[in-house]
Amino acid sequence: MPAAPDNNPLLAIQHPIPFDRIRAEHVEPAVDQLLRQSRQRLTELEQESVPATYAATLAALEDATLALEHAMTVVGHLESVATTPELRAAYNAVQPKVSALMSTIPLSPGLFKNLQAFAQSTEAKQLDPTRARFLKKTLDWFKREGAGLAPEQKRRLEALNVELTEVTTRFSQNVLDSTNAFELLVDDAARLKGLPERAISAARAAAEAKGKAGYRFTLQAPSYIPLLTYAEDRGLREQLYRAMNTRATREPHDNGVLVERILQLRKEKAALLGYGHFVDLVLHDRMAHDGARAREFIRDLERRTRAAFEEENAALQRFAGRNLEPWDVSYYAEKQRVALYDFDEEALRPYFPLESVLSGLFEIVKRLYGVSVSEVKDLPIWHEQVRTYRMQDADGGVLGYFYADFFPREQKRDGAWMNAFLTGERLAAGGGRSPHVGLICGNMTPPVGGTPSLLGHREVETVFHEFGHLLHHMLTDVPVRSLAGTNVVWDFVELPSQIMENFCWEKEALDLFARHYETSATIPDDLFEKLRRARTYRGANDMMRQLGFATMDLELHMAERGTHSVLGFARELMARFAPAPLPADYAMVLGFGHLFSHPVGYAGGYYSYKWAEVLDADAFSRFASEGVFSAAVGSAFREQILARGDSRDPMELFKDFMGREPDLRALLTRSGIAA
Repeated sequence: MPAAPDNNPLLAIQHPIPFDRIRAEHVEPAVDQLLRQSRQRLTELEQESVPATYAATLAALEDATLALEHAMTVVGHLESVATTPELRAAYNAVQPKVSALMSTIPLSPGLFKNLQAFAQSTEAKQLDPTRARFLKKTLDWFKREGAGLAPEQKRRLEALNVELTEVTTRFSQNVLDSTNAFELLVDDAARLKGLPERAISAARAAAEAKGKAGYRFTLQAPSYIPLLTYAEDRGLREQLYRAMNTRATREPHDNGVLVERILQLRKEKAALLGYGHFVDLVLHDRMAHDGARAREFIRDLERRTRAAFEEENAALQRFAGRNLEPWDVSYYAEKQRVALYDFDEEALRPYFPLESVLSGLFEIVKRLYGVSVSEVKDLPIWHEQVRTYRMQDADGGVLGYFYADFFPREQKRDGAWMNAFLTGERLAAGGGRSPHVGLICGNMTPPVGGTPSLLGHREVETVFHEFGHLLHHMLTDVPVRSLAGTNVVWDFVELPSQIMENFCWEKEALDLFARHYETSATIPDDLFEKLRRARTYRGANDMMRQLGFATMDLELHMAERGTHSVLGFARELMARFAPAPLPADYAMVLGFGHLFSHPVGYAGGYYSYKWAEVLDADAFSRFASEGVFSAAVGSAFREQILARGDSRDPMELFKDFMGREPDLRALLTRSGIAA
């Protein structure tokens, strides 16, 4: 029974968001109503009588679909973290309709004509720089998304956009379902030799939760990674590796046909809009500007890294004393790291209870940016594991609120991410602004029994990374919502997140929060020194892994594959970057959500991680030289980067902070690769 409109919690843009009241049956009635409202408002904005003013054109267009987009953000979020068959069905039913409407916006002759008319007005020529940038970017977006196409071409473009939304959603759901469909049950504890006790306890608890005997392993990172890293039983490692890298290859969750179709649709869309390939379309307004430059950037890093990569792999082969298969690499690499540096990452876990990590993180951002974070208990949530927080500025003013959802569940997709639910707006009366509202989400090591959540160092980096994205959202101070916070080009969006990871490697920072969960002792100096020395261990392999993903992305969207299937083509590409020969059934591409779970997402732009890493390594050098907790440097980064969103060209923002353009050598040095 559809919910009565007046009682539908999805109809209003509000804080707090009533997550505890939203049900699957609310989705279609709310979205259908908001679609009608948005369609009516857009029709009004198409009329010739619309005044050529900022308020009547740009601002009105930005607001026309705001409630609809908010509802879809909330529903999409719930489908990612608390999915049910009913919610998925409702989400799948409304997504094509919303995509169809949004696709019509840049194709509307009336809207485009009115925007062009405003652009010629006296008011437009007197706009402040931020609103002038918004006008230019909006006009560019209309042109790039088909405003100049013939009517039949526009109809085809609409159809392409709708189908892309449908098939990428199915892709994402297949990955989740195939991940959940797998389990590895071990009934003989002797086969778990080498695994840390906390991983064994977690596997035992996972089996018990399913009413099964023995030990249960899944493809969730806290289960998968320890087994690949520590299990002496080679057969178990192989079984789990193959399962992970053949996700979504079998019915009813086979993504093979979907990936082929997604690439076809993107290619056709790019051609229809006058681009040689999808990457050029995507990068039109990004820092790299086109596929050729992105490809050369990645190839340059590959050339600089190749020799070190091959030497690392030869050294590991010698250490192992055998020919390595992919499921051997993490296992022997961990043993080699211990041998070389006397460093076992498991020894660090007791020093990283999640509570302490969060406390330290909040203290660091207080010192750097003058903001304080406190937990609140009165916000509606979608699961009992979710925690809620308030962020305040130094003067006590509320910047916003955020949710934190850290642990894996079967109803939740894998990975880690940040979402922006609400962008606060400046208030006319009395100044100030309404609160920003955001989310950080992950799949970290959960508590087991009486032991709290103890994170690995990489998990700590992930928490800091996602909080960096959140700060970009929460500290934004841009008068145009569409240019605020993380609404920046994707090869710049990772700078605020990746720069936060650096603090996980500074003793001064670690001493704030790295406390043994039983003794409260800080990390001993000798253990920290081992961590520091091991930082560049297999740094070339870490670099090549990301370059491989970036290369696969670029070549799938730029190169002609001939008779090669996506699977064969992707496998060949990734073999260049793999530390051991890939098996014939390697199909990681069919689970690669970054590229295929969204109509665009990171497709054509996965290089952005490395591009932004150049920026962050260079930018952090200023913190390192002027003081890790320098309030002056923190204030500059907040004001010149975090607060500015997309109000200026990102390279200009970087130069404002650093006083020059970025230097590639900082990243190579940090990775232990000769510049």
